[in-house]
Amino acid sequence: MIAPIKDDTGSIVNFVGVQLEVSKYTEGARANSLRPNGLPHSLIKYDTRHQDKVSAFVAQLVAALTKPEKAETPRPSSTMRLPLTGQTIEPLPQPAAMPREGGGKIRKHRSSSFLSLVGIPEKEKDIPEEDELPEPEVIMVDDASVGRPESLDDPERIRRGIDLATTLERIRKSFVITDPRLPDNPIVFASDRFLELTEYSREEVLGNNCRFLQGRGTDRKAVQLIRDAVKEQRDVTVQLLNYTKSGRPFWNLFHLQAMRDEKGDLQYFIGVQQETVAPRPVHQPLGVPDVLPDRVEQEKAMVVRATAQNVDAAARELPDANLVPDHLWAPHSKVVIPLPHSKMNNSSWYAIRRVQRRLRRFERLGLKHFRPIKPLGSGDTGSVHLVELRGTGQVFALKAMDKSMMLQRNKVHRVIAEREILAMMDHPFLPTLYASFQTNTHVCLITDFCPGGDLFLLQDRQPTKTLSERAARFYAAEVVVALEYLHCMGVIYRDLKPENVLLQKNGHILLTDFDLSFLTSCSAQLILHGGKGRSRRSKRRRRVTFCAEPHVSSNSFVGTEEYIAPEIITGEPHSSGVDWWALGILLYEMLYGRTPFVGRNRQKTFFNVLNKELIFPSSIPVSLAGRQLIAGLLQRDPTTRLGALRGASDVKKHPFFRGINWPLIRWRKSPATLARNLSNANSVDEGDSDSGNKDGRSGNPWKGRNSKLGTTHKEARYSGSTETFQDTF
Repeated sequence: MIAPIKDDTGSIVNFVGVQLEVSKYTEGARANSLRPNGLPHSLIKYDTRHQDKVSAFVAQLVAALTKPEKAETPRPSSTMRLPLTGQTIEPLPQPAAMPREGGGKIRKHRSSSFLSLVGIPEKEKDIPEEDELPEPEVIMVDDASVGRPESLDDPERIRRGIDLATTLERIRKSFVITDPRLPDNPIVFASDRFLELTEYSREEVLGNNCRFLQGRGTDRKAVQLIRDAVKEQRDVTVQLLNYTKSGRPFWNLFHLQAMRDEKGDLQYFIGVQQETVAPRPVHQPLGVPDVLPDRVEQEKAMVVRATAQNVDAAARELPDANLVPDHLWAPHSKVVIPLPHSKMNNSSWYAIRRVQRRLRRFERLGLKHFRPIKPLGSGDTGSVHLVELRGTGQVFALKAMDKSMMLQRNKVHRVIAEREILAMMDHPFLPTLYASFQTNTHVCLITDFCPGGDLFLLQDRQPTKTLSERAARFYAAEVVVALEYLHCMGVIYRDLKPENVLLQKNGHILLTDFDLSFLTSCSAQLILHGGKGRSRRSKRRRRVTFCAEPHVSSNSFVGTEEYIAPEIITGEPHSSGVDWWALGILLYEMLYGRTPFVGRNRQKTFFNVLNKELIFPSSIPVSLAGRQLIAGLLQRDPTTRLGALRGASDVKKHPFFRGINWPLIRWRKSPATLARNLSNANSVDEGDSDSGNKDGRSGNPWKGRNSKLGTTHKEARYSGSTETFQDTF
């Protein structure tokens, strides 16, 4: 990979080239091999995966060359530290307030996957709030040697959601997946541990049958047992002698498991291998590894069968590679039905239904019914545009995703999951899906347009680059309510950050961007407190706590690096606790203007997340309750993290949220009401906008394959021509 190095004027002064040896772990010549249905042969596109990894390294290298780290003498700084192993804080007399950090610094907007970048209130009004009890300040001792934070505020740093590995790729066992629907039942996925065990490269393995592991000492009876199991589509566990690429023999405890789809039809075969060693019987020939005794063999067999079950569950997160492409994107052609509370009586749904009533028979709402106004941004999975529903004057946000790009970047299952999750949303703090459709090249989602921008931009407009504690409490409370609903619906969000917290016209939040979310099952329960007597009065006095958290874990490596929880980095299975960790990071950034563990690069950030002490700068006064809440949310052990026991119920009860009327929070006046600043949501500036990915890799749905530029912003808004819009697409 080659990247330019530019000086302060933007002129290219040099190039940096990085070479990465990937022949063992990528598809090599098989990268472009396709199935009969036109989809990739391999379940994972490893070339793209390694390109993403090397891109991050190149960005770090360029930053190090253009902005080398300066050695500075550490200066004394009074800070407040809180270890992540507990929440005990010793209160000391409250010091005098100190001026806030960050005044005068300009932060460049960090692009996100889903943006709304129009209006921001000039200044946050002081809003009367409930009386609060004064909280003592605390100062942790032994902080005289603390220097400047490592997290350099680099204005060119862009925080994007990363998708480094699926759950399937993170299973640290030796296994392969074969597709019996293809000729000769070829391998379509091979784990890294399998490549290490057999000494073969991924290019040599993919597309071949497992016969290449057999040799002169392989028991033909064991091979026949495997063939019979494949023919009869059943599971089998055998022990046989296999050979590595160099010819080294090893005893392989092999388990074959049939994987079936929801209809019960055979989908894949999972083959798990485990090298086994045991004392050699007397009759065993020399030079051949030892044979396992029955007891050890049974124990090992339990391990390989458990691994096969984990692989089965992980593979189901991915779409069936044998589907016809039209069926793969079929969910996006479904008609969206209004949900009972999803603003079904608002002007947006009224406009949608009004246009739908005018459609001809068998005609559905599509791209031609929307007029582009301007791009709002783009990210890792798609581009977002402000559009108007023709003939209604109603504006929406349209997220468009290039089909070929989604296939190339292993994003198909993410796109399908996002559409499914959006269709479930029925909450004032979450987006409403009004329509979804597909074209020959793109899939599109129509959702709410938020004219208030996002929380990052709101914070960036403040003189101190921070929010007041009153404002942070309000936004954090609404995020808690939104996360509570998501968890109740079985959704683990996994990408909470200020860029994904949009502001509606009334100033309330709207969580968006669900392409990294995980949809699973959830069981709700009601917990009764008090009132143990049998009388009616005692029963009426019982307090009820609602608790609903997803109970299925995932192991994908996804998120935004500054917000990723420790268990994701270490590869442990994670659940909804990662969202409570991200809430702690979000609250910290709102109050202190930066995240607590950000480093100079991704590797350093991940190291800080796992090891760095949590520090609260004393130059920014934050209440004791606020710091305690952050510390409780940022427990590295997910079992002791605030919210681990009863989810949102535990978070809501924290003293930091004292005075919040949770049932009526949506009717509370927000700190940044935008109605007076934006009299018309259509009053959009036609000038520059944050287009996110400058390379346009996510695609523009109005830019045709054979078109040079497509429809310009001015033409799309003022010309009123329908030909330009459709022809360029």
